[in-house]
Amino acid sequence: MADLEVLLGDFAAECADLERLVAPLSPADWAQPTPAAGWTIAHQIGHLAWTDEVATIAAAAPGGFQKLIADAGPRALTFVDEAAEEAAAAPPAELLDRWRHGRTTFTDALRAVPVGVKLPWFGPPMSAASMVTARIMETWAHGQDVADTVGVARTPTTRLRSVAHIGVRTRNFAYTVREKTPPTEEFLVELTAPDGAIWSWGPEKAVQRVIGPAVDFCLLVTQRRHLDDLSIEVHGEDAAEWLSIAQAFAGPTGKGRTAGQFA
Repeated sequence: MADLEVLLGDFAAECADLERLVAPLSPADWAQPTPAAGWTIAHQIGHLAWTDEVATIAAAAPGGFQKLIADAGPRALTFVDEAAEEAAAAPPAELLDRWRHGRTTFTDALRAVPVGVKLPWFGPPMSAASMVTARIMETWAHGQDVADTVGVARTPTTRLRSVAHIGVRTRNFAYTVREKTPPTEEFLVELTAPDGAIWSWGPEKAVQRVIGPAVDFCLLVTQRRHLDDLSIEVHGEDAAEWLSIAQAFAGPTGKGRTAGQFA
């Protein structure tokens, strides 16, 4: 079983790394467009702040989360973008404070979730450990958009294990969200961690195999890089199809990045 406190520590560290990128920026810098079409750096941080707040509702008041979804009605596929747009309109200092407060409240709410309780979310219900794993993933992914915008090459850390884990576990979701039938066969995913360790999921003798650096796999499943620009070995037609549609995030399918975009 995943250690919730360890994961919460990783979440805090991931947020701190991103804050070190955005806190010194001028208001004009916060308005820079990022690789996510239509989103500035302010949109990226606004989205993280809002999502941490909504995750807090899911953890502390599940009925309130269900009401939020119900009230969204036909806007359920667009209100995430609307929330980012609204948040981005705030002065950067105010938005930064909102993000700081939201992630602290989120952490406190997760610590209070009884063991074994599943929390509602935009995808399948999740345990507290899975919820914070998802927040690590999304913070890292949106942090990549910010890093790409300001021209910073981030140093990969072992926190990528959480990103890779959710990338593997969402394999079938990537199919169902596209109304496709997931393969019944298990895949082997074997990744080289930043410290040289090997992380693996699935049977060692699987025919369908994905092998490569953990950071490259994480960039792919969060749709921050195109497969053609990554050092990933793919063995098997099913594995190749999965990597063409992989998404570690809940919600509608993303467009990803084009080949050569960051060459």
